[in-house]
Amino acid sequence: MGAGDAPALQLGDRVMDYTGLNRRVGQLACWLAEQCGPGDRVASWLSKGEITCLLPLACARAGLIHVPVNPVLKRGQVAHILADSGAVLLITNLARAVTLEEDDLGACRLCDDVQTLAAVDACDPLPPSQAPVDDLVALLYTSGSTGRPKGVMISHANLWLGAHSVAHYTRLAPDDRVLAVLPLAFDYGQNQLLSAWVSGACVVPHDYLVPRDVLRAVERRAITTLAGVPPLWRQLAAFEWPAGLRRLTNSGGALDVALVRRLRALAPEADLYAMYGLTEAFRSTYLDPALIDAHPTAIGDAIPYAEILVVRDDGTPAGPGEAGELVHAGPLVAHGYWRDAARTAERFRAAPAWSRSGGTAVWSGDRVRRDAAGLLYFVGRRDAMIKTAGNRVSPQEVEDAALATGLVVDVVAFGLPDEALGQAIHCVASPTGEADSAALIAAMALDLPNFMVPRVVHWRDALPQNANGKVDRAALYRELSDLVDRQAL
Repeated sequence: MGAGDAPALQLGDRVMDYTGLNRRVGQLACWLAEQCGPGDRVASWLSKGEITCLLPLACARAGLIHVPVNPVLKRGQVAHILADSGAVLLITNLARAVTLEEDDLGACRLCDDVQTLAAVDACDPLPPSQAPVDDLVALLYTSGSTGRPKGVMISHANLWLGAHSVAHYTRLAPDDRVLAVLPLAFDYGQNQLLSAWVSGACVVPHDYLVPRDVLRAVERRAITTLAGVPPLWRQLAAFEWPAGLRRLTNSGGALDVALVRRLRALAPEADLYAMYGLTEAFRSTYLDPALIDAHPTAIGDAIPYAEILVVRDDGTPAGPGEAGELVHAGPLVAHGYWRDAARTAERFRAAPAWSRSGGTAVWSGDRVRRDAAGLLYFVGRRDAMIKTAGNRVSPQEVEDAALATGLVVDVVAFGLPDEALGQAIHCVASPTGEADSAALIAAMALDLPNFMVPRVVHWRDALPQNANGKVDRAALYRELSDLVDRQAL
């Protein structure tokens, strides 16, 4: 951590230095240890504030397992996470607590956030944890894009090494100020805190109502570092930006060429980090910002502490330019899914025999290719590939072509059942101007072979987002599937 009197956390106009942060984490850990037994799960369902920022470290000190719940989730989703995790304590506020029913809580006890902070004031700080590095410290629930949210088991080592890795390759420094706009229940969002504190920087948590609020906060709080996901970058790209940003980091989806060019123009002095990650291994790759102008769609190569392999379907290494499954090995790999041996066995399997790291690896299900220079490019998810007219089509390629026309702000491509084609390509898009399906299809046909051109375009003012700010592909797919089924009747 940083020097004792250096700023560590700014909540509104209140600034907590590193000495204060360490003491407050210890006090909260003491209170938690009085409420719970070793290994108990402690859930939090709050917006960004003192408790949500300190709980990851406080639970680690107290020998507990933190279960952060995204504040935008509603009663049914929260009840599922509480029941699945077996949480014994839920720290929330009155407004959220009243939405829950007794059956939603089961054996979980409610604690009000204001009363909790008042009780913490009287506690003597616990010292840093001496727990084994492989002990569990968090359950991070995925956004549920492929089914009900599942808890990814995170160890002390996973969090610690992930923080050090990101702080190192993004070159965070003690004079940096990180605006934490992503949900803290999201692994990428939580790392905003931990990587900043490892490097001695200051974190400024921020909940925003409209995108322009983010840029106002950047200027008002002298922010140097901003993390985001593609939907947020596209919203922010509509405005002019203040000076002073040193780095932008992107994960949670691929950047397209036009968006990279726009971000580079808006913040020419800032390093832009394109990254690829998955909750099951936190983060896998990053692209050196010096390469992004020449390789705007690359996701780079392995981050520190990660080994990234590209594996053919027969288990052998894929060659240059050949698509294969991205497999992540090394100490950032999580410990599987909480109380779900079947799904753990599907995703967490032995690394290929030719892996340097060995041990258990995450088989991502995502297909990538490595070019002759060693840079990785995202191709698409194995289970999302569109099979049309005897061809396999990556949704990513279709989406990139649509964005390249300049006629859409955001777009998602799907394959839906079609008698003649097997699957027909449908796009759901939000327009930059007047929605015009014929113009979009014609523009895409200039750059794509006929079998990759969408047959149908569905227009939306804005695409729906899930709890982590990513486009909710699962919801859109269900909506389109229902539409196609009704039209078939």
